Amino acid sequence: QVKVVESGGDSVQAGGSLTLSCTTSIDILRSCRMAWYRQGLQRPGNERQLVANIKWDGTTDYHDSVKGRFTISQDKANNAIKLQMNNLTIDDTARYYCAGDRGQSYDGVWHSCRGHWGQGTQVTVSS
Repeated sequence: QVKVVESGGDSVQAGGSLTLSCTTSIDILRSCRMAWYRQGLQRPGNERQLVANIKWDGTTDYHDSVKGRFTISQDKANNAIKLQMNNLTIDDTARYYCAGDRGQSYDGVWHSCRGHWGQGTQVTVSS
């Protein structure tokens, strides 16, 4: 049973925009901090980089390299999160993964999360 599913990856030219979507379950959204990671060959050691994350209460955080260009948001009615990506550059080329990666605290209550990852969606930016 797949619990996290990404979509929206595509090939675009530099300066273009894309919106990635991630559908999951309401239980995962309520329990887990939701995050977008990316992994691309241009990164040292090809490590997975945390791009943005959002908590159930709407608190967000971004990697410095995407601040002002990417926006993460929740679509609670559809059990989904989105990543709006504007002004894309070649360095944004990567496979993007959605994850419920850790527990979260809101309303004074800690919610645990076992970790849930999608299969990823490819974003390719060309000059």
